[in-house]
Amino acid sequence: MNVTLLYFDDCPSWQVADGYLRTLAGELGFTLERVEITTPESAAASSFRGSPSIHVDGVDLFADPDASVGLSCRIYQTPNGPAGSPTLESLRAALSAR
Repeated sequence: MNVTLLYFDDCPSWQVADGYLRTLAGELGFTLERVEITTPESAAASSFRGSPSIHVDGVDLFADPDASVGLSCRIYQTPNGPAGSPTLESLRAALSAR
C-alpha cells in the first residue's frame, strides 16, 4: 500500500496529518510519500481537494466528489466536530480497511 500526503505549506493542518501518518506507517507497514502542491495546475492534475489530502494507491481516502479542487485547507468531520485533519483513529480505521 502506497500512502501519499498531499499538502500545501500555507495550511498548518498538514503537519498534524503527517504526524499521524508517520505513526501509522510504523504500525501498519506502508510507504508514506509527501507531495507539496504549489500551483492551481498541480492541484488540478492531482485532484487535490484541499490540504491535507491523503491518497492510498492514488485514490483520495476521504473523497468528497462535491469538494472543489484547489489550494485550500480541507475540513474533516470528526467525533469532536470539524477539524483540519482526520483523527488518528479514523485514519487507522480507514487504512486498516484497505
